[in-house]
Amino acid sequence: MQYTLILDDLNCAHCASKIESKIAQTEGYRSVSFNFATKKLRFETDKPNPKDEIQAICDSIEDGVHVLDEHAHDHHREHHEHHGCHDDHCNCREHEHKHEHEHAHGHGHGESGILKKVLLAASVVLGVAALVLHLTAAGEAAHWTVFGLSLAATLCAGYDVFLKGFKNAFKLRIEETVLITIAVIAAFCIGETVEAAMVTILFSIGEFIEDLAVGKSRRDIEKLSRIRPDTATLLENGQEREVPAADVAIGSVIVIKPHERVPLDGVVTDGSAELDVSALTGESLPQHVTKGSAVLSGSMNGDALLTVQTTAAFGDSTATRILRLVEDAAAQKGQREKLITRFANVYTPVVVLLSVLIAAVPPLCGLGSFTEWLMRALVVLVASCPCAIVISVPLAYYAGIGAGSRMGVLIKGGRYLEALAKADAFAFDKTGTLTTGKITVSDVYACDGYTEEEILSLAAGCEKYSSHPIAQAIRAQSNNAAVLTEHKEIAGVGTSAVYNGKTLCCGGSKLLHGSLPPALQGKNIVLLTCDGALIGAIEIGDTLRTEAHGVLRQLRELGIKRLLMLTGDAAANAAAVQHRLDGIETHAALLPQNKLQIIGDCQQDGSTVCFAGDGINDAPVLSKSDCGIAMGFGSEAAIEAADVVLSSGDLSALPKAVRLSRKTIHTIRTNIIFALAVKAAVIVLAMCGMAQMWMSVLADTGVCVACVLYTARLLHTK
Repeated sequence: MQYTLILDDLNCAHCASKIESKIAQTEGYRSVSFNFATKKLRFETDKPNPKDEIQAICDSIEDGVHVLDEHAHDHHREHHEHHGCHDDHCNCREHEHKHEHEHAHGHGHGESGILKKVLLAASVVLGVAALVLHLTAAGEAAHWTVFGLSLAATLCAGYDVFLKGFKNAFKLRIEETVLITIAVIAAFCIGETVEAAMVTILFSIGEFIEDLAVGKSRRDIEKLSRIRPDTATLLENGQEREVPAADVAIGSVIVIKPHERVPLDGVVTDGSAELDVSALTGESLPQHVTKGSAVLSGSMNGDALLTVQTTAAFGDSTATRILRLVEDAAAQKGQREKLITRFANVYTPVVVLLSVLIAAVPPLCGLGSFTEWLMRALVVLVASCPCAIVISVPLAYYAGIGAGSRMGVLIKGGRYLEALAKADAFAFDKTGTLTTGKITVSDVYACDGYTEEEILSLAAGCEKYSSHPIAQAIRAQSNNAAVLTEHKEIAGVGTSAVYNGKTLCCGGSKLLHGSLPPALQGKNIVLLTCDGALIGAIEIGDTLRTEAHGVLRQLRELGIKRLLMLTGDAAANAAAVQHRLDGIETHAALLPQNKLQIIGDCQQDGSTVCFAGDGINDAPVLSKSDCGIAMGFGSEAAIEAADVVLSSGDLSALPKAVRLSRKTIHTIRTNIIFALAVKAAVIVLAMCGMAQMWMSVLADTGVCVACVLYTARLLHTK
């Protein structure tokens, strides 16, 4: 079975990666993935009740983590919002057990949170007083006063940090609370009491701001999942009652009140309204719906009342499918995310070993006192904590995926976001992707004294009773179909009718036994004959998407080297589309295996290839490409095989997706370079004796806050 659990109060990203690794290494657990942004742990196991074992694993690594069922957490969140609480934690009575231990990173909420803030404010006052007295006064009394003020400030600011530091030290877990505890004790031992107080205060303030930044990002991410209401107003026998949306059967009638979200896909049976569909498609313009219009779950109703008959179950509705795709994306980690996890596992032991060498080797070589080099080693240890990278990288991936979902682009994982970012070739199916898939009249040819309007009118009259799509397109184009008699279907050829005593025939090239005039050869043509003589022809074509030309232009401006059209359609039809799209590289009359071969050839040339299509026969090539892109929620096979879904079915979202993916990867790269550069600079300065402990704290918490805030801007990408 697949489980989803919430690891509540887990705010240490480094600890989260250790928990994820330990669960993955535990026998009986498969496909383990933890999303730090949403606090969701997903895994597969045959064990009947794994929650207790997961709790034990968490307790062995990080105190204060509470393992909750996903549905229990959702109930807790709804209780939060109902009571106007917007913090990550609360003191709701049914969850009091969660707050038996305040997490050292959480800084608490409720009464303990207020106490923590009061003590932190007091520590700042005491610390500043100690610093001023240290700089302005001298003598024995002043010395002991400074010592007392510094000790009080240190304990007020960091008592919980020190408690956790001692616990981790006894468990032989070397992490930042242990390092801060050692550094502060060492500073007091050598008489640097003011510096010890300032380091503790600075560290606690940094942790507090870091928690605020991460908490804000998490709440912004959580808003992405609020496009689907979990209840519906069911209308039965003229009575309304609120029921769980999951219990509403297909064909039931529900009421959508003003400013409510649509809980289930359906068709409007009464009323008309303007729907905000931006949460689904990224389209800002409202969608007008009236009786008979389809509505999608997740849409926001305007000012009117709608009655809707459901056409899909809760689990199959659009909003649920979107949320499922976004949640599944969290489990598909990007290469950089995997690299950072491995990097942190190697990096920390290496830095600890380096610090030991810094503390021990120089004094043994007579290059200074042990106390001096010990302080330098402690500065190196504190500065080297990898939290900034471990937090910001997975947060950036999820923020990018979440921002994409708001603009109608569902990216199924970090590695596909990376593929979009580095793509240099885009291949497109023709029908339904570059074109609308709807047959239309593209041109009319007239001869023998007839006008184009007359040819179109006669052809529409001749095709009056035909159900063929081409006949429907001709009738739709004509505003004044001629009135004919004696309509007949000619099997395999077309239709016929009588006009002023003459026989009109409308059909394909068989009407002229395949001998088309040179001007009509190579075109998709419907012929019109009168008593066997050609009097006109109508060219039929697929309608080009209005946004197609602009999308290809934008992709070229983004540096995409190759743009290809792969179609199973005839070469003549493909050439007509190619001409209208400024000569896109075209391959026509292809079978699915031919498309696979072309994609494979591009990849062998070193290109990262994205393929966009919408049909069932596109599923193999969607899977073969580096990033397969499905158009809308049409074919289930295409959606399953695709790595990205354009939920709006609009190509204009594609350049936006490329820009967003590049922005996300740029953010990740910038955070990694910035964090490592600052830490490296402080470590070098520390080894040279030029860095104080407060610099190492800034290199840890300060850099982490900066990286989180820089990453959070992805959530607000327009």
